[in-house]
Amino acid sequence: MDNVILIGMPGCGKSTVGVVLAKSLGFGFVDTDLIICEQQGQKLQRLIDQKGIDKFLEIEEQTGLNLNCKNTVVATGGSMVISEKAMEHLKSMGKVVYINVPLKELKNRITNMKTRGIVFKKGETLDDIFKTRTPLYEKYADLTVNVTKEGSLENTVSKIVSGLNG
Repeated sequence: MDNVILIGMPGCGKSTVGVVLAKSLGFGFVDTDLIICEQQGQKLQRLIDQKGIDKFLEIEEQTGLNLNCKNTVVATGGSMVISEKAMEHLKSMGKVVYINVPLKELKNRITNMKTRGIVFKKGETLDDIFKTRTPLYEKYADLTVNVTKEGSLENTVSKIVSGLNG
C-alpha cells in the first residue's frame, strides 16, 4: 500500500485522524486544503468568496491531480469527490478510506459553516451537501469507517489500520 487517501464530509475528522494515522503507519501526512491555502496565499473561505465555487473546485481538482507521493496519508477537502478525474488519480495512488460520520454529529461539530471554507451553493444546507456527496464517498471508498459520537480518535485510527490490513 503506497498511500491512504481520506475522504468524507467537512467536519468528519480527516485532518485530525490523518495526522494520528500517519504516525501510527510511519507515513507522511498531506492535507490538500492546506496545500491550496499555501499555493493561493489565502484561506479557503476567502478563496471561495473571491473566486467563486467553480474556480475553487477547479483549483481543488488540480491539487488532487498534481499530488504525487508515497507512504503518505492524504486528507482531502470534503468537496474533492466532486471531481471524478481527481478521485480516479487519488484512487490509483492508494487505498481510499471514507470516514463516515452521521449528519447529526456533523451538525454538532461544524459551528462555523459560513467561515470554514465549505463549498455550498446559495441556499444549500449541510443536509443538502450530505445527501449529494454521500453516494460519491461510497462510490470511491475502498474502506468505510463508521464513526459514532462516542468514537474516540484512537478508535477511529485503529478501525482504519485494521481495515487496511484486513
